[in-house]
Amino acid sequence: MRNSASTRRSSNVEARKRMYRRRRLLVALLAVTIVALGVGAFAVISSLNSAAVSADSPDTAGETTEPKPEPTPLSAEEQLLADAGDPLACAVSFEGDGIAQEPMLQSQNTLYAALPIPAQDGRVFAGWYTSPEAAGAYQVDARVNGSELVTCTDQRMVLHAAWMSPEENAAADSQIPILMYHQFTSRPEGEDGWLRGNYAYIGDFDAQMNHIATTGFYMPTWDELSAFIDGRLFLPNRSVIITDDDADQTWFDLAVPVVDKYQVLSTSFMVTAYRQDPAPSPFVLRRSHTHDMHQAGANGDGLMVNWTAEEIAADLNTSGDILGVREVIAYPYGHHNDTAKQGVAMAGYEMARTIEPGRVQIGTDKLALPVVRIDYGMGLDALINQIG
Repeated sequence: MRNSASTRRSSNVEARKRMYRRRRLLVALLAVTIVALGVGAFAVISSLNSAAVSADSPDTAGETTEPKPEPTPLSAEEQLLADAGDPLACAVSFEGDGIAQEPMLQSQNTLYAALPIPAQDGRVFAGWYTSPEAAGAYQVDARVNGSELVTCTDQRMVLHAAWMSPEENAAADSQIPILMYHQFTSRPEGEDGWLRGNYAYIGDFDAQMNHIATTGFYMPTWDELSAFIDGRLFLPNRSVIITDDDADQTWFDLAVPVVDKYQVLSTSFMVTAYRQDPAPSPFVLRRSHTHDMHQAGANGDGLMVNWTAEEIAADLNTSGDILGVREVIAYPYGHHNDTAKQGVAMAGYEMARTIEPGRVQIGTDKLALPVVRIDYGMGLDALINQIG
């Protein structure tokens, strides 16, 4: 009896195991079927989407894509203006016989900066003008240089070159006065003391600047004066350079407003150990009156004729670094000698102004430029007698 019951229990266990195995197999088959159906559905959907895209797209087989046109390259002037991105920028181009000068960028409402002075064998450059006709006539009031504010139309300006022969330049016999002022006074009767002669009455200065501004004078830049001395550049006889020594406070307070009013280019020779004011006007150039050599040496003469060339050069280098330019200096007290000239040249300056009377001509010593001194009591008539 026991054996019979045991046999029945074993049969029941085996039956349950077979049932469990069938269930697991059925579940596995169902899972495989579901996966297969999903993949198939995805494939069908993808196929339909591809067909729809193909139906919506035109048949481009055998067609050639039309090439896009190349953009028109910018001119040199347009490229300058594009790079600048400044509404006050002005692209200045240059035209004329033998001119191959690239256009340059200038800024409106500032003075023209570093306009080129071209050179050609057997000819003298006679300046830049606003039209070919003005260039052909050497028309002074249409000649453009660094004494004038940049003005443009549609951010562009064209300047036209003029030339003349060396013989024509020599025949013009131009003689350029450099005016030398010092201090200024608002007192018609002048100042008291031993420096009385240095103080120009501001009323006289106003009349003199008005005369220069309104009667056809040309105001050369220093690089133009240098080229004129070399015989490379023509300057008209009615040319004048205006300078002030020492940058006294009366220059700032009294004279600079007059300079601004008449827009006359002037140069302020500054002793940079004493003051380093920024330019008080776009029409005022700051140039060196040395750094700290405006004082007497052991023998009572200026340091410029007491120091070595190396000491002079070191002082002028300091001044040049402060002002940001090396071009021309004014000798303190006008004192100079060969050693002084050597020191000036060593420091990289091309010209030096004395207090010796005279006018600049072709061939003048660039390191000994003469002047026309303006003292108290010299009114408009006195200036006209000096410069016309």
